[in-house]
Amino acid sequence: MFLVWLWAKKVKNAGVVDVFWALNFPVITIITSFLSEGFETRKFLICGMFLIAELRLGLHLWQRVIGHLNEEEGRYKQLRKEWGDKADRNFFFFFQFQAISNVLLAIPFFIITANPLTQISILEYTGIGIWVIAFIGEMIADNQLAAFKKDPKNKGKVCDTGLWYYSRHPNYFFEWLTWMAYFIFALATPWGILAIISPAIILYLLLKVTGVPNNEEQNLRSKPAAYKKYQETTSSFFPWGKKDGRGKR
Repeated sequence: MFLVWLWAKKVKNAGVVDVFWALNFPVITIITSFLSEGFETRKFLICGMFLIAELRLGLHLWQRVIGHLNEEEGRYKQLRKEWGDKADRNFFFFFQFQAISNVLLAIPFFIITANPLTQISILEYTGIGIWVIAFIGEMIADNQLAAFKKDPKNKGKVCDTGLWYYSRHPNYFFEWLTWMAYFIFALATPWGILAIISPAIILYLLLKVTGVPNNEEQNLRSKPAAYKKYQETTSSFFPWGKKDGRGKR
């Protein structure tokens, strides 16, 4: 992440941190799978799930950020503006925090891949089932938003169709659900309860730090009237939250 920071400083685009935050996880997963001594089938399952999910996210972010490298995302532009001449220094610490979070969030994988038990439990199968739902949900949400933004007719409008009709951040919700799946999978392993740290950290980051708050602030700056109306009629995160008469919730 230090090298990524140097690159971000050179191209003046801190948004690259999102791409490499996601792509760091496959690296951690591959290293862990080779060094751990747990049951091979279990290692194959959990590492396969994690690689597929994070590579998909990383490639999606790559297209969104690296594909428009000369245009920094609004939330990072705002941080750069607020930090002024301290922006490079603050972004350095921000990037290092992301690296630390990579390791903390990988705790479920350290625990699961060390499990020597040779039987896959119902909790692990349940975790796989939830993961499939979360993976498909996040992929659909990302594709729906990307398609909406590509249509020039939607310039200045808010995406409120598909999964975005039920939540302002369905992609974040399904990302968190993915980590809940890993936690449930880990519960079949001794000390697996410690894996709760991952969905807890993700939920905190999404709701309080780099997810929902920054995203909503940026949307309110770019399309205030439309987004305020959208906020009044949709749930912020969980798709079963407050709705207006349209959603009957």
